[in-house]
Amino acid sequence: MANLNGTTSDLRTTFLQVYSVLKSELLNDLAFEWSPDSRQWVERMLDYNVPGGKLNRGLSVIDSYEQLKEGKELTKDEVFLASALGWCIEWLQAYFLVLDDIMDGSHTRRSQPCWFRLPKVGMIAVNDGVLLRNHIPRILKKHFREKPYYVDLLDLFNEVEFQTASGQMIDLITTLEGEKDLSKYSLSLHRRIVQYKTAYYSFYLPVACALLMAGENLDNYVDVKNVLIDMGIYFQVQDDYLDCFGEPEKIGKIGTDIEDFKCSWLVVKALEKCNEEQKQHLLEHYGKANPEDVEKVKRLYNDLDLQGVFKEFESKSYEKLNTSIEAHPNKAVQAVLKSFLGKIYKRLK
Repeated sequence: MANLNGTTSDLRTTFLQVYSVLKSELLNDLAFEWSPDSRQWVERMLDYNVPGGKLNRGLSVIDSYEQLKEGKELTKDEVFLASALGWCIEWLQAYFLVLDDIMDGSHTRRSQPCWFRLPKVGMIAVNDGVLLRNHIPRILKKHFREKPYYVDLLDLFNEVEFQTASGQMIDLITTLEGEKDLSKYSLSLHRRIVQYKTAYYSFYLPVACALLMAGENLDNYVDVKNVLIDMGIYFQVQDDYLDCFGEPEKIGKIGTDIEDFKCSWLVVKALEKCNEEQKQHLLEHYGKANPEDVEKVKRLYNDLDLQGVFKEFESKSYEKLNTSIEAHPNKAVQAVLKSFLGKIYKRLK
């Protein structure tokens, strides 16, 4: 296996090789008596849902671990283990997305039809989601059982899964049909949803995995967790912005936050800025699937210059995050956090 001093594409190739190993182990798991049909189904389901994204979360584990080692070249074993943990996060992501798409009634994900939309899949996708979730402890047991941090890893994944599912729950109950009430929407509600639904598993989890592998105690890194949560919130605000103003061919999906009555950062900001007449206009058209209603909301966003409001938020967030990162005493940890921030600042997808 290549060392990681090469290019990003080398790292990605190495990472995908580890996926093939893990997939093969799961398709030959002795706890289940496989038939050709079942093996074929799970393989197709995995290939369709797990490796297709940008893989940022998974690759961040290797990246973070390498920086924590302060330039020491990683052994083959370390690269494999960091990759395996990265894939556990990608599996967790796949599990959430498969179920999330069903709940949202989405059509596309990663520029292809959602898994449950495929002929013959349908609601079997619910069980596939459960299977994806169950693969994570199988991988951890096989490769980390003898490690001193094994229990901490299990605990970490359980904790983050609980936080993410709870965040998803707040998101879903605020958009209940028949109870659409924009007055409930505020920056603090938006922050809570994002913190739990996205920030823990997308930002904190990869770094926490790398810290555990490096022999660290997570209790000593609460300040790092807080910076990563703030970064996750900044990332989601970008996501909300791109959902409305991004180009579908770049972001890989057609945004539906307006139709879905989401507690998006944009609608919260619009509510803060608009006058009484504009507010009525927003109440009338937000959360409706009709393209004319969506267009009217977008036009109002433009009238309120939400693109300008976002640009200001972006530069202030960047400054604040940089200041917090530079206050951290450990240079290796600073490097990890700066690498994360560099990947997301001013992203277009």
